[in-house]
Amino acid sequence: MFRQSIARPLASANRLVGNRSFSAIAPRMGEGDTGAPKSGGAASSDSFSRREAANEAVYIKQQEQEKLQALKQKLSVQRDQLNELEQHVDELSKGKQQ
Repeated sequence: MFRQSIARPLASANRLVGNRSFSAIAPRMGEGDTGAPKSGGAASSDSFSRREAANEAVYIKQQEQEKLQALKQKLSVQRDQLNELEQHVDELSKGKQQ
């Protein structure tokens, strides 16, 4: 009995160790992990960060301008079609009155 009380916990401990994966390589960072974030103050506002933020702002503004131009173009096409339809309706209504 005493022998079994010692042997059973050791067997379960060995089983747990056997189930663990073996790796000789140290754990690496996950995708997107770059280490510690920048601290506040002067370190976070270095010239590269400011230049990168400015480039992103310019890119976003250009994309918005392109979308706006495309919408304006679609709006002008729709207005032209609407004007043609109004002229057609006016012609039909004048024809019925005469």
